[in-house]
Amino acid sequence: MPERLKLGFIGGGLNSAVGRTHAVASQMDARWELVAGAFSRHDDVNQLTGRTWGVDPSRIHADWHSLLEAEAGALDAVVVLTPTPQHDEQVSALLAAGFDVICEKALAGSSASADGLERCAVEHGRFLTVTYNYSGYPMMRELRARIDAGELGRIVAVNVEMPQEGFLRLTADGEPIRPQEWRQHDGTVPTVSLDLGTHTHHLVQFLLGSAPLELVATQAHHGRVSTVADYVSCIARYPQGVDVDMWYGKCAIGHRNGLRIRVYGDKAAAEWLQTNPEELRISDAFANVRIVDRVSPGTLVAGSARYERFKVGHPAGFLEAFANLYWDFADALVEFRATGAHSNTHVFGAAEAADGLRMLEAIARSSSERSWVSLGSDPS
Repeated sequence: MPERLKLGFIGGGLNSAVGRTHAVASQMDARWELVAGAFSRHDDVNQLTGRTWGVDPSRIHADWHSLLEAEAGALDAVVVLTPTPQHDEQVSALLAAGFDVICEKALAGSSASADGLERCAVEHGRFLTVTYNYSGYPMMRELRARIDAGELGRIVAVNVEMPQEGFLRLTADGEPIRPQEWRQHDGTVPTVSLDLGTHTHHLVQFLLGSAPLELVATQAHHGRVSTVADYVSCIARYPQGVDVDMWYGKCAIGHRNGLRIRVYGDKAAAEWLQTNPEELRISDAFANVRIVDRVSPGTLVAGSARYERFKVGHPAGFLEAFANLYWDFADALVEFRATGAHSNTHVFGAAEAADGLRMLEAIARSSSERSWVSLGSDPS
């Protein structure tokens, strides 16, 4: 095992939505070591977070500017875990200062900003990647391998949905749950799309390897946060005649996180559900239905030793999916430093993020104009 890569965090305090997940997942396979951070703008949370993760007190920084100055040349990568509206300034400053960057999705609030960050990374010769954690699940990677191998035949349609209930659910006292302040305001791309639409777009792109050609969509408000859209439905046409139905939102009572993806081919179909992530349900044209997991005969990638942290029957889940990404980030970063590029097909950067944001912008425009929106021509 190579020496652990040194990691710093901006954001990700103990009171944040994703900090603990990234801290645990990044170190799960001994590829990274968290050694520095500016975890919170609140000093008590910042200090407590650093102590909890075993960070030397001298490397717990009061703000991200201090981290950038003090840690120059001392970190292999910095993880940006702050709210999306802050990413543009922070990521560009880190890249310009010579840091390699891992950024929580959404990379930016617009495709123009993501394109700018891509140019910044290229200009300064830095590594920049985005965490799309659901593509880290072994069975999602297994599904892509089976699609690429032709097991499903010609793909004709994909259904992807990500319903959640957070904007309608009540506390035990009957009070509405209030999201973070920055999630109570929409920009050109609604926050619900930056939160959820980034994932639905990425999973389709991950499986098909292509971007939408045109789409028609609606976005609406049904929840208790009156200032934002919280329901999005989209029909998109992809290259080679693939039809994609996409639905996501935060006003679907009964769904904590109902991420589900169904892929239909002319030979077989497959279904994956995030709440049962260890299994693929595959149906073929002869009416056979079977369940595939990590030890099923003929598994293409999910049976790899790197995914066997414990034997099947003891399910892996959300944290392990993040850990799989951090393994890939380590491999990609080492290769990038040696060659100026990387070949890891599970690692995605600003260009892919910009593609997703262009789709989300088109969804907002389609809803506003009540019309189909074109995003490109069919290369096939």
